[in-house]
Amino acid sequence: MIAREWKCLCPPRHREGFLAHLYATGVAETSGTPGFQGYQIWLREVDGMVEFTLVTYWESLGCIKAFAGEDIGVAVLYPGDEAYEIVSETVVRHYEVVASGRP
Repeated sequence: MIAREWKCLCPPRHREGFLAHLYATGVAETSGTPGFQGYQIWLREVDGMVEFTLVTYWESLGCIKAFAGEDIGVAVLYPGDEAYEIVSETVVRHYEVVASGRP
């Protein structure tokens, strides 16, 4: 399994609106892609902003290419992102998931 990590910063006033936008765009699109295996959204406060981290899980790098295109290291951004004044990372990171568990 491969984990794909993307981050952005968002003003606190847009937290709920951007979260809804993220579900409607990135989460919805990835969820419909073959090989998609799930996601997590993490939030934390960083210097007065809200940091969003979206981690999606994939069967393989090839499945990620079906979603992101040939250069899987480039972030997929969506029309409307600018309305939430996000500061987006333009690159994403990929990790091989070697272990996972829950108590």
